[in-house]
Amino acid sequence: MPNKNNNRLGRIDEELKKEISNVINYELKNPKITGLISVTKTKITPDFKYAKVYVSILNSKNVKETFENLKKSSGYIRTEIAKRINLRITPELVFVLDDSMEYGAKIDQILREILPKKEE
Repeated sequence: MPNKNNNRLGRIDEELKKEISNVINYELKNPKITGLISVTKTKITPDFKYAKVYVSILNSKNVKETFENLKKSSGYIRTEIAKRINLRITPELVFVLDDSMEYGAKIDQILREILPKKEE
């Protein structure tokens, strides 16, 4: 039976990812949250009490300030999630900064600088 539970957790993770993304991008009206915020992954605990939400922040005026304000908005986001996803317990959202996209963009930039020089 553990496999069935893993499938359920996976489905809930995907649903959470989609809905949290919608709330952040279309409903949060906090001027201190700037830039493009992507929910890259969510991971809910088997007891449904907590969900880690991995976010990537690009083109922000201040990534740290945006991230702090996103954490402060977690109560509002959680309330919205409770309305949209029918779970007995709506998990507490724990935001984690995922800089893998930023890292990838940095690698792309380095490659762009190196590659044209090779062709000459």
